Formats: sequence, structure tokens, C-alpha cells
Amino acid sequence: MHKHLQKVREFHDQFGIEQPEYPETAHLSDMDIVMRQALLMDCGSETFKAITAGDLAKILAGLVDLAYNALAAIACRGDDVVATSVAWRQDGSVLSVMRVLADKINNCSSGESIHYSALYNICEQLARSFINADFDKAFGMVHGNLMNTAQRAGSAHDYSQRLAQETLPQAPDLSDALYE
Repeated sequence: MHKHLQKVREFHDQFGIEQPEYPETAHLSDMDIVMRQALLMDCGSETFKAITAGDLAKILAGLVDLAYNALAAIACRGDDVVATSVAWRQDGSVLSVMRVLADKINNCSSGESIHYSALYNICEQLARSFINADFDKAFGMVHGNLMNTAQRAGSAHDYSQRLAQETLPQAPDLSDALYE
């Protein structure tokens, strides 16, 4: 199992978020897909705002939040991260970054692990090559921050409560994960 997916599954176990035992797979319900899409779009919006502001630490936080939410969907399906080929035009334009992220987020509306994996993989690649950051360190910092929060899951069908529960809190300062 992918190392970052293991951390997300650990988070789900600690906070009572339902997920099948690995490698048992399940399909996400339509409402789960809609909920996951809402979370991804919120994270995407925050990432785009950070890009607009030019704040590298917040861009990194947005990319890690997107990756974490993509992995959460994979964990809730009981799948593993699928190795996908991801590419973006390294033309120095922030529009190419915005386009690739928007496309990957949109593709996740299928509810399929391959699309969540592609979003995770592009976030990791952009963190390493676009903003020159230590993605593993940043992911670990966000995960540690999440594990220190205290919430428990509610009803599996109470989507407003689940949205609130699965919305990631503001990321800690990830400046230490940026390379000089």
C-alpha cells in the first residue's frame, strides 16, 4: 500500500471515518462522490488563490490538501494509489498549472480511483517541480496536524456533518518543507 495512503487510512481509523478493509473495494455512492468533489473544489479554490498571491507555503499547503483529499477518496473505496502518467506544460505559466489542476479535479467527478490517483500524482509532481518543495515532509506535517485534532465521526448519511468532519483544517506553516 502507498505510504501516504497508509497515513490517510490511519487518520480515518482514528476519527471513525468508514472505509473498507484493504484490499476490499467498494464503490462510492453518488452523494459520496458529490461530497468529495465539493471538498476537492474547495481545496482547488484555496490553491488557486495562493497561486494568485504568490505565496509558496500556501500553494504547497493547497497541493497537499488536494492530495490528502484525493487519497481519502481512494481509502474510502478500499483501493490503492494507481500509478498514472501525469504531465503538465512546464512553460513557466501559472495558467498551465491552473488548467492541469482544474482538469484533474474535474475528472474526479467519475468517482474512480484512477482519477483520484492522477490528481494525487500531479499534486506531488507540482510540489516537487513547480514550487521546489519536499512533498513528503509537507504531507507528514499536514498529517501530524490532522492527527492532533479531536473529532469523531457521526452518521454515515449525515453529509453536512461528514463535510465538516472531512474538511481539512488550515495547514500548519509549511515553509520548512520549501527548498531554498
